[in-house]
Amino acid sequence: MHVDIPDKLYFKIGEVGKLAEVPTHVLRYWESEFKGIKPKRASSKQRLYRREDVELILQIKSLLHEQGYTIAGARKLIESGAEIPAAPAPTAKRGTVDRDAAQKLDEIKDELQQLHQFIQKMK
Repeated sequence: MHVDIPDKLYFKIGEVGKLAEVPTHVLRYWESEFKGIKPKRASSKQRLYRREDVELILQIKSLLHEQGYTIAGARKLIESGAEIPAAPAPTAKRGTVDRDAAQKLDEIKDELQQLHQFIQKMK
């Protein structure tokens, strides 16, 4: 997922939510779970996110929503300072695998129905 972040000094929570495509309550929750997200507060107590915060939020979203990490796993990975893996690109084979799996399931279903009919005849 690539997002063009506007060239601004600070972002309001609503702007960050739109960039990351997550609700604002999720951003507030992530603030409590990830130490790296530390928005400044305006005199009106409104959260002001820096560019680094936005980039981290986008990484967190990728880890959680695209790569299947848990909150704890994503936190551990980010805190370790290890390089964060890129989201895997969709492969062309996936459709073939899905068709193969569907075909196998149909075969299993047919076998189960035949077995059920056989058992009914035995009664």
